Amino acid sequence: MKHIQSYPAFLRKAVGVSTDGNKYFYAWMVALTALMLVGVNAWAHQVADGMGLTAMNDHVSWGLYIANFAFCVGLAAGAVMMVIPAYLYKNKAMHDVVIVGEILAVAAIVMALCFVMADLGRIDRAWHMIPGLGRFNWPMSMLTWDVVVLSGYLLINLHITGYLLYTRFLGKTPDNRWYLPFVLLSIVWAVSIHAVTAFLFSGLGGRPFWNTALLAPRFIVSAFVSGPAFIILALQLIRRFGKVDIGDAAILTLVKILRVTIFINLFLVVAEVFTEFYTGGAHTASARYLFIGLHGHNALVPWIWTAIVLNVGAAGLLLWRRPGKTLAHIDVACVMTFVAIWIEKGMGLVVPGFVPSTLHEIVEYVPNELEWRVMAGIWALGLMVFTLGIKIAIEVFAGRMRAPGAPPMDAPEAAQIEGEVA
Repeated sequence: MKHIQSYPAFLRKAVGVSTDGNKYFYAWMVALTALMLVGVNAWAHQVADGMGLTAMNDHVSWGLYIANFAFCVGLAAGAVMMVIPAYLYKNKAMHDVVIVGEILAVAAIVMALCFVMADLGRIDRAWHMIPGLGRFNWPMSMLTWDVVVLSGYLLINLHITGYLLYTRFLGKTPDNRWYLPFVLLSIVWAVSIHAVTAFLFSGLGGRPFWNTALLAPRFIVSAFVSGPAFIILALQLIRRFGKVDIGDAAILTLVKILRVTIFINLFLVVAEVFTEFYTGGAHTASARYLFIGLHGHNALVPWIWTAIVLNVGAAGLLLWRRPGKTLAHIDVACVMTFVAIWIEKGMGLVVPGFVPSTLHEIVEYVPNELEWRVMAGIWALGLMVFTLGIKIAIEVFAGRMRAPGAPPMDAPEAAQIEGEVA
């Protein structure tokens, strides 16, 4: 009963903490709110006047929205790179900040679901994906599998994050039985959400560009590049603006992971390019359109070569020098990598699958202003969810947000919590 009475207090304090901060916090939240409102306005026009307002058409029916969806699913899966070293390899430094990855997973899945809703055109169509109401077509449809794994991953990470924060709020040590099995399950589930999304693409027989057994491995590896890159940047921003003492150990572990995964990702890209261009044939048309253009059409060529240059440049920076007193070159490499994977997993993967069409027609696609505004709004929402989650976590783990009557921390627990601030 005491725990039940503590829920409202926890929620009230969480709301208070998440809406209070310094001038940098307010400036950041105002900017995100403005961007989100711009996106909501654009989406409202799209709902009212139809998908004809976008640059998508009968030939290219998946565009910027699904491109971002594929990337956000990978970003959510990549957050598990905090969990694997922490719980499977008993890395204390990673265990201290693992909640950052859990909060990132929640924010990324929220964005992924929002991009799907934007691509539906009308939100009332979503009822088709609700079991018992619509035609869920499970287990035959890969789309329904995607709905299951994404929803499940969101619930798992919400449980882990909520449980860890709430038990700390009560001044208690988390019971491993109530969260460790879910943490281990999240590792398998993270791989499944990206594998199923890859199968959703590669299972379409009429799109030869996606019909490759390497698609699922490429999805997973690229997720293990974008996830650590984002978390490295996030940890440094938290350390600077949140005034939290986060050591370099966790960041350096993620840098080591990034050094390996970025080269594996590049190798898989080279393997795909070799297979497509060396074997030749009619099925290489989409790859040719993507990398060198096809019959005078080359809208995606600048996109993919920008991604390749950024990936190679980031790999060179990570290999060129080891992190020292400053991590500036690591930050640059992370930004380059994040942008490169966004292009590679988005415009470089989704759009060329439709060009040429199944009727061998070349209809190019370039996102228009409305689509960019919707995208900006959804990303602003995701960053807002991530920011608020991190802000609450900082206050809870630092011991500044505690339940009335919670037992006082002794010195060892206080020292441990100070180390666990994330």
